[in-house]
Amino acid sequence: MALWGNNDNVTSRGTVTVDYAAKTILGNGGGSGTQFGNAGSAQVGDVIRITKGSTYHGDAVITKITDNRNISIASTNGLSGATISAAGFTISQLPKYTINDSSFREANPDGTDEYVFAVGDGATSTGTAYETGAGWVGVQTYMDCNDTLRVKKEILVAMSDITTGNVPVYPANPPSN
Repeated sequence: MALWGNNDNVTSRGTVTVDYAAKTILGNGGGSGTQFGNAGSAQVGDVIRITKGSTYHGDAVITKITDNRNISIASTNGLSGATISAAGFTISQLPKYTINDSSFREANPDGTDEYVFAVGDGATSTGTAYETGAGWVGVQTYMDCNDTLRVKKEILVAMSDITTGNVPVYPANPPSN
């Protein structure tokens, strides 16, 4: 798997429970259970992001898939340390360094906001400050020294065949931390 994949629309059905000591994650079974390792679902090298309700528990890199319910993770360092049981999750192909970079977590300790968004076809706004090129684009908004809103954007990965999804649905105006 490359450092950064081109798919942010990976099947993420079911719920998971984390065993910190064994560095394993157990998915639920049955008709609506997890599908780890199946085509279009979680694969080795993908990142699993775990949430329960409005509580964000963190991210981990998948290192091994035993079957469609059992995966091993590289480390628990990107997880909260709290008990995680019957929690929801999303799977993404993204840079592995984001696991240990606090600026990519939901709540940054320094009070700043950073978001990584996936935009579906035809959903970009042309002729605005947010118009972007082809590929993964990082957009950062900030106030300059004159209290003027500024927008900084850069193409992080130039690619034309990126598949995105709308899961989870990202807010039009993300809340501040």
